[in-house]
Amino acid sequence: MELSKVRAREEIIAKFHDGQIIAIGGQTGQYMPERLIQCVLDSGARHLTIYSIDTSDPGTGVGRLIRAGVVDRIITTHVGTNPETNAQIQAGTLRAEFSPMGSFIERIRCGGLGLGGVLTKTGLGTVVEDTKQTVEVNGERYLLEPALRADVALTRCRQADPLGNLVYRGSTGHASHPVVATCGDLSIVECDHFCDLGEIGPDEVGVPGIFVDMILV
Repeated sequence: MELSKVRAREEIIAKFHDGQIIAIGGQTGQYMPERLIQCVLDSGARHLTIYSIDTSDPGTGVGRLIRAGVVDRIITTHVGTNPETNAQIQAGTLRAEFSPMGSFIERIRCGGLGLGGVLTKTGLGTVVEDTKQTVEVNGERYLLEPALRADVALTRCRQADPLGNLVYRGSTGHASHPVVATCGDLSIVECDHFCDLGEIGPDEVGVPGIFVDMILV
């Protein structure tokens, strides 16, 4: 029985198609799953919705998808590092929904854990409240931010074993990757170092293999 989740690049490319929702780990263009992003580009998939902390810098990370014009919608926390994203939003060719960083990450986490959403006070008393459901708990009002679940999650890790147990290193390596890896119906991980079974100790695992479907090494 084949236990390894390692897949050929061609098999991964075949998983992308028009109209998908793709969640991508990383932040400000650092430690992005660049090889997986290239797989998306090589697939020719268009009209994508992207969940990502930001859209990187022009021509890097998520910015490569923006520049290629294959993204119709983004849910993100800010786009200040990428003027190309701003230009497309202003031109009306890209729709954007902005979410505070904490709310964004918790919405992703809820998507990965099968929860409906997160209750937060962030945005109460502002125009944001006009478009959100409010919930009262113990006499306190909250906004309901719905969970974010993706068709495909693309992340990167320091180490992975054949079963898909993942290890991260440093703040850059942890930047949204462990949370994003759990939120996709199909979770694909790009790893820097592929390990044999038993090389990764249980206390080192940042994301267990049950969440991971495919590994690009």
